Amino acid sequence: MIEIISETRLSSVQDLGRYGQLHQGVGMSGVMDKPALSIGNMMVGNDPNAAGIEIPFFPFTIRFHQTCTFAVTGADTQASLEQKPLLPWWTARALAGQTLTLRRPRSGVRAYLTVAGGIQVDKVLGSRSTQLRGAFGGMEGRMLQRGDRLPLHQDTDRGAGDFGIVPPDEILPLLKDNQPAVRVIPAAEYPLFPPACRQALWQEPWKITSQSNRYGFRLEGTPLLPEKPLEMRSHGIVPGVIQVPHGGQPIIQMRDAQPMGGYPKIGAVIEADIWRLSQIPIGKSVRFIETNYEQGLAALEAVQGYLKQVREMVTLHQISRKTA
Repeated sequence: MIEIISETRLSSVQDLGRYGQLHQGVGMSGVMDKPALSIGNMMVGNDPNAAGIEIPFFPFTIRFHQTCTFAVTGADTQASLEQKPLLPWWTARALAGQTLTLRRPRSGVRAYLTVAGGIQVDKVLGSRSTQLRGAFGGMEGRMLQRGDRLPLHQDTDRGAGDFGIVPPDEILPLLKDNQPAVRVIPAAEYPLFPPACRQALWQEPWKITSQSNRYGFRLEGTPLLPEKPLEMRSHGIVPGVIQVPHGGQPIIQMRDAQPMGGYPKIGAVIEADIWRLSQIPIGKSVRFIETNYEQGLAALEAVQGYLKQVREMVTLHQISRKTA
């Protein structure tokens, strides 16, 4: 098992998400940065959907109670094992009793810890992800806290590891006017906003405010007000949807988004770019790039192609290690 030995805020057990339950009113949950978790799992020999720990606040320290092969991906947290520095997006081997510390990120926001065999909390509705609204999944349906001991698989020692991966933001960069950007498809109520608002959506930066979290990112910028007040019945929404409340400041629904909402939708961040959004710090700005459905599918294929290359690289490393 591994033990949380530092104070911690908002860290949680997550896998890739809880699918097929929206019609029951159960949101998706899952990691904010899917490529980071998937790659971390591949690096330690897991299925990409194995459960890991999502860590958004630092410092974060754990103690290994059994020898483990592990990886740290996502934000560059200046990780160290027993005071020995580890490179970002790197895998290593910890002996029983050793401690791993992640510090304030030099880049990015959320780090991911994956361990060979995965975090072995119980599955609930097909997923090990923490669902805070319903208080189920993960570790007793709550955020992790100091003193928690997380169960691991018996097969956690898969060798020295000691190799790394080039992160996706270096392989698949996306900027607009030298600022972080995500691609957005205009949504159903987009035509009901006046031309000036539509132009502001694409041409102006949007600050991520301190009210942002796993439920949604609240943005600050030029108010986006429809040509006339819109009264809508609640309807289904998914992560990535950009809703506009009465004040005109957009909200991007994130992984813990509720499955229904009644605010007008001006756009939707494509699935392939939600991970980019999750790694932009509070107080920084994001830019929107107008795209369409076909381009969104192509972007998703590019991410999947990158993950396939990572899987092939990991396989080659494993083969070379066995034959060395």
